[in-house]
Amino acid sequence: MPRACGIDPRPDLGKPSRWPLRWLCSLAKMSPSRRFSSFSGHRTVQLNRLAFQASRHLFDAAESLRLERHTIAEATVLDCGIAVPGSIEAGRLLASVALADLARVEIVPGPAHLHSGPFVQVTTDQPLAACMASQYAGWEIREGDFFAMGSGPMRAAANREKIFEHIGFAEKPSSAIGILETREMPTAAVVRSLASACNVPPADLVLLVAPTASQAGTLQVVARSVETALHKLYELGFDLDRIESGWGLAPLPPVAADDFEAIGRTNDAILYGGQVTLWTRGDDASLEAIGPQIPSRSSEDYGEPFVKIFARYDHDFYRIDRRLFSPALVRLVNLDSGRSFSFGECLPEVLQSSFGD
Repeated sequence: MPRACGIDPRPDLGKPSRWPLRWLCSLAKMSPSRRFSSFSGHRTVQLNRLAFQASRHLFDAAESLRLERHTIAEATVLDCGIAVPGSIEAGRLLASVALADLARVEIVPGPAHLHSGPFVQVTTDQPLAACMASQYAGWEIREGDFFAMGSGPMRAAANREKIFEHIGFAEKPSSAIGILETREMPTAAVVRSLASACNVPPADLVLLVAPTASQAGTLQVVARSVETALHKLYELGFDLDRIESGWGLAPLPPVAADDFEAIGRTNDAILYGGQVTLWTRGDDASLEAIGPQIPSRSSEDYGEPFVKIFARYDHDFYRIDRRLFSPALVRLVNLDSGRSFSFGECLPEVLQSSFGD
């Protein structure tokens, strides 16, 4: 953020705005058609701008959400669960920012036979932009001893991943915002490196940070049910432009005692309890052909809690069969033919074992 901006946890008290004036002015002037452009044509949506707007409540209500704001190398960094407790609502808002505010994230009840607790529901009519161009954690960030998985619209600003060559949505914003899944706050060197990659000054970079083993961190990972289905389809070579809308539901597990166990539980929530519906266009035959390859049971590693699978491969994530990473149950609805096709199944016994229910 620009150094001239003030800090405003309670804007109604008349304090100066914490947001860059040029961003607020341009958001006010921008028509809805520019904020939410048609993704079947030109990729003109402004992901970082939309996410910036969605993040305002995280800062405005930081104290009640149990968050803490820091300035590192002039960048704004919000701790959502490292040295502070964080909260469920912070996790929901974090997921909304990761999706560039192009999806609705809700905490809802779900099938009791799968999980007795709450579920995370995601609904989007802009699945490609929200999930693949923004939410997908495709940026592995390493700087010295620091490691994080980066997601959110800063990925579109950096345009480092090959996926943007296929889906578009790369952009050159004046400010960038992203989410770091990590146990450590980023160092000044990390901040400068990220800002450079995003082609913005460090003062115009905002980072939202949460470890997996936190309320916010667990929720924002479980909110990736639709994204995992889309990424699986992308790897299978399916034309993602055929997908009009997406809905996903996954159980919210108890926050684990450590990040290793939390990674296991959040993966299991989607692999064995995630349910996704995708509304598509085109022919039925291609949906019937690709459908069985989408859900997690298409993998030979399917059927055990993720921590056991991870241990079997000596904790080498890249040795795990990539076909595993997908929701348990996927439903494809063809808007052209009116037919629907379901593939996969949920495994409540694995969820119970993983969650300690």
